Amino acid sequence: MWYHKVIQIFKIQDLRKKILFVLGILVVFRVMANIPMPGIDIENLKKFFEQFQVFGLINMFTGGTLENLSIIMLGLGPYITAVIIMQLLTMIFPQLEKIYKEEGEAGRHKFEQYGKILTVPLAMLQGYAMLALFQRQGAIGALSSTTMISAIITVAAGTIFLMWLGELISEKGIGNGVSLLIFAGIVARVPVNIREVLIKWDPSQLPSYVLFVSMSLIIIAGVVLINEGRRNIPVSYAKRVRGTKMYGGVSTYLPLNVNPAGVIPIIFALSIMLFPGMIANFLGGAGGWVGQASQSVGNLFQNPWVYGAIYFALVVLFTYFYTAVTFDPKAIATNLQKMGGFVPGIRPGTSTASFMHYILNRVLLIGALFLGAIAVIPSVIGGITGVTVFGFFIGGTSLLIIVSVVLETMRQIKAQLQMREYETF
Repeated sequence: MWYHKVIQIFKIQDLRKKILFVLGILVVFRVMANIPMPGIDIENLKKFFEQFQVFGLINMFTGGTLENLSIIMLGLGPYITAVIIMQLLTMIFPQLEKIYKEEGEAGRHKFEQYGKILTVPLAMLQGYAMLALFQRQGAIGALSSTTMISAIITVAAGTIFLMWLGELISEKGIGNGVSLLIFAGIVARVPVNIREVLIKWDPSQLPSYVLFVSMSLIIIAGVVLINEGRRNIPVSYAKRVRGTKMYGGVSTYLPLNVNPAGVIPIIFALSIMLFPGMIANFLGGAGGWVGQASQSVGNLFQNPWVYGAIYFALVVLFTYFYTAVTFDPKAIATNLQKMGGFVPGIRPGTSTASFMHYILNRVLLIGALFLGAIAVIPSVIGGITGVTVFGFFIGGTSLLIIVSVVLETMRQIKAQLQMREYETF
């Protein structure tokens, strides 16, 4: 029974401490999400979020911090943006790519530090843009220069604090810290969304609710299938004699995941897709051609077919891009050759790297198309049925993140149990 597994987990002292530590950090995160910034009236914000769904989507992924104008209102958005920029810069500056790929753990640590430094100005810039937009739309009252500066510093500090919490989870807890914080933010909004659906229940929209439930079940099954799917490349090791002992002569396999990038492409694409709507709303009140262009962009992104097509393309693009940055077939082939390993029927070295690249592209195509489909299913359903339910809009992406994070965390717990020879999940 499942509760026996839970009992086994909590019998292990260090694993129990890790899980309780993560839960404690998530409680701190949720408490901070409900602490509003001082000196700002938030009464008109609810009406604003009802009018502009794009900000409702941002609010969903920050766990309601934006709607409350909390001290962590930006969530981890600036950090994610900084990571995207740093990954893109590796393609432009060879020195950055060398630091990330060739200098080992120290290089990756240095690369991450650059991303954290970049997060600070991005958080201040996004904080100012968001507060200025709220003022322009009348969602909050006019802010004095002193109040604006203090608010910008507060939200930037909130994002930095969340980065630190994410690091604590990754280092001292279990699971990926950033993913778990995003997961907690989404889950925290689920009861609120269910309540809103019940309040606004309309029998005429019953088909949309049936579609939503069906879509959710399909997504959950698909995410589990894709996340657990992998292509195993056989690897053999040549026999070597050292002294009086013989080493090698064994066969194993190198697993290539169907979706090696996880939910990162979805989060990256979503961060990019939110910018046009935000900018259009920010500049919408301007006069002349700027206002007209902003309104045209806003109307374009409100079209579910256009939005879906761009979103799909970005998800597929980021899936290939992120995998190319984090998975290097040449490095793997070189390491295999150094250890005396080879793929049967393939020459070691360059031929092995080319073979892995070929297999990875074929496997990755399935994962990329799946992620893209999950991302745009809500928009497609809205375009076909003519029904626009906010739950549809967020359903695919949020479910994908929730299920993926749960699977990854369970996988890490399973590994911890295997180390101690306990029965696993």
